[in-house]
Amino acid sequence: MTKLLVVATGNPGKLRELQAYLANSGWELTLKPEELEIAETGETFAANAGLKASQVAQATGQWAIADDSGLQVDALNGVPGVYSARYGSNDSERIARLLRELGNAVNRQAQFVCAVAIARPDGTIALESEGICRGEILHAPRGEGGFGYDPIFYVPEKQLTFAEMSRELKGSISHRGQALKALIPQLAALNI
Repeated sequence: MTKLLVVATGNPGKLRELQAYLANSGWELTLKPEELEIAETGETFAANAGLKASQVAQATGQWAIADDSGLQVDALNGVPGVYSARYGSNDSERIARLLRELGNAVNRQAQFVCAVAIARPDGTIALESEGICRGEILHAPRGEGGFGYDPIFYVPEKQLTFAEMSRELKGSISHRGQALKALIPQLAALNI
């Protein structure tokens, strides 16, 4: 029997990404209702993921999954953090602002963080996980793929930015990939 899991996003790209990760989980994923908007008022990625999953679950009466993710730059004390998507009005503005604020700092260490939460139909959180991918911020963008900060986020072990990686490679090492890999066995263990 297929179980329905509502994805707390209006982004079809994120839905496809989650469908790929959870392809053999026995869950059918669908987007949240378009008119349902959730304010991300949490101070952490985990708080925002939980808030979105809980509110979407309560509004739809279905199980719901949500994630919140962003970039934390060591030299900027974790900025942009939970404000990563609101750090500018588009990707190029966000990248330009980050590079401007980082300037010529020697310490360019950073990490992408992703928190994922799954809520029961009554809104209580059933499962949570977090994934982290460490890397460095380049001085200029490289690569054509990905989105957001991907062109300036360099992973030394792979000698590539996220924007230079294949979708499969990025998915295997990314913060979202790690968070979802940790969640899959827990999801399978839920007795629903």
